[in-house]
Amino acid sequence: MESVDTLIMGRKTFEQVLTFGPWHYGDTPVVVLSHNPVTIPSHLPDTVSHSSESPRALLERLSGQGVKHVYVDGGNTIQGFLAEDLIDEITITSVPIVLGDGISLFGPVKDDLKLIHVNTKTYDFGFVQTTYQVEKDA
Repeated sequence: MESVDTLIMGRKTFEQVLTFGPWHYGDTPVVVLSHNPVTIPSHLPDTVSHSSESPRALLERLSGQGVKHVYVDGGNTIQGFLAEDLIDEITITSVPIVLGDGISLFGPVKDDLKLIHVNTKTYDFGFVQTTYQVEKDA
């Protein structure tokens, strides 16, 4: 997270994060991407904002503001960025819980995504985090 200029998350992910207690993102800018209204609690820093732009339009706007490295979180939001071929790297954190339902992380994709393994890290508390580079067509 040290290298992240801006975190982009979907509304449902944002609402879930709010249940985790204190705000963990400090002053890192967070954009909640949703076409639905979003209520941002007043106790959060002014760095939290809402956007209903397309993923491409949002990245173009942020790039114009000097943002170089964004972190995208939330099933539907990730799917939107993948659909527009805007993801360069994917980090998947496996948590030792089998979910009965929920939003699929990737959902249907137009074409297979070819991934190149970059790194895998394990944590004593059971998480396994694997990072892949998304192979782009030449």
